This record gives sequence, C-alpha cells and structure tokens, in this order.
Amino acid sequence: MARSKITAQLKLEPAQEQVAVEALKRFLEQRFELELGSFEVHEVLEMFSREIAPLYYDKAIADVQAVLSDRFVSIESDLWALEKS
Repeated sequence: MARSKITAQLKLEPAQEQVAVEALKRFLEQRFELELGSFEVHEVLEMFSREIAPLYYDKAIADVQAVLSDRFVSIESDLWALEKS
C-alpha cells in the first residue's frame, strides 16, 4: 500500500532504542542463527522505524479515532436526552 502522506520517522528515546536493538539482536540470533553487530542491528531497526512503524502508528490513530467517535456519539445522545423541551 502506497503512503499518500509523508510522515516523520518515529524516534525512540535512547534507552528505548537500546532495548529495541538488544531485543532485535536476540531475536535474529535465536530465530535465524544470525549474529549481527549492534551497528547492523541498529540499521535494521532504523529501517523498521522508517518503513513499518508508521503503518502501526497510523493504524493505532485510526483505532483511537473510531473509539472516540463512538464515545462522542454516545455523549451527544446523552446530552440530547438531558435537554428540556
């Protein structure tokens, strides 16, 4: 699916990034017996941040919008019920 808008690359805090690098490094070693250095794993993480994370971010935003829309409809309905005619 082509992205119609340009989004900034999502950035983690340094401590979060270190945890992500270690988790990805561990996964690659355990699952694929692929031992990469921290630099290479960091490059893979940057690609995920640039190419894949925005898809999850946009999906999360759409999910929140749907929940809030339902809540606002409910609140609006409650307000109409309180209105005195």
